[in-house]
Amino acid sequence: MKHQKNIVWEKIGAIGVLSIHNPPENFIEEPEFVGKEQIEEILHDTALKGIIIKGTGRHFSAGADRDKLKLLAQDEALLYKKISEGKELIRIIENMNIPVIAAIKGVCFGAGLEIALACHIRICSQNALFAFPESNHGIMPGLGGTVMLTKLIGVGKSAEIILTGDIVNAQKAQELRLADHVVPSKELNAFSMSFLERMTSDREIDVINSVMKSIHNSQTLSFEKALEEETKLFCALAIKSMQDKQ
Repeated sequence: MKHQKNIVWEKIGAIGVLSIHNPPENFIEEPEFVGKEQIEEILHDTALKGIIIKGTGRHFSAGADRDKLKLLAQDEALLYKKISEGKELIRIIENMNIPVIAAIKGVCFGAGLEIALACHIRICSQNALFAFPESNHGIMPGLGGTVMLTKLIGVGKSAEIILTGDIVNAQKAQELRLADHVVPSKELNAFSMSFLERMTSDREIDVINSVMKSIHNSQTLSFEKALEEETKLFCALAIKSMQDKQ
């Protein structure tokens, strides 16, 4: 288990668990909430098959620390730099070639929700609450929330959720496709681990990587180009599989 400021990282077998550790609300003090060294270590761990991101204690995260944000806002150049670095981290999570699950309980607001949206699968407890409250404070989501939410649930619902700042419960989140699975609170961590292990434990890492690459390609490339890249990935796996069996 490794600690850095407000983050705990541990590996359980081939699964990594990244905990936002700033209880009780797990506020995000820096837009780049995981340090570059930690991310580099994660990205270069070839034995890692999946990651769970969760919060310590009762909540996933109540979002950005507003006092820290006020200080950052006093220097426009620094604010822009920090937000840009935070977005780079969000994109790294989003583009990982292993599945990343957000295990969400309690509140998942603002920057916390943006972290969850970057994950490939969101599993939440029955008491989970989602919101982008930024507009209540004269600002807006800044780590990609407007883009990621719209991509996921569409323009109308995204505009409603972001501009009203309304809180969405677990049932409504699942209806909107904001949450993929809803489970009892006491079962969240065990369910998330079991779910990820079922996806990955009997799969070779190059199969996992190739599947995730192809899924990402479907979101970033043209349909024809994504199909072409899928063919390349399939052929590489097929050739390797046949050679291994000889």
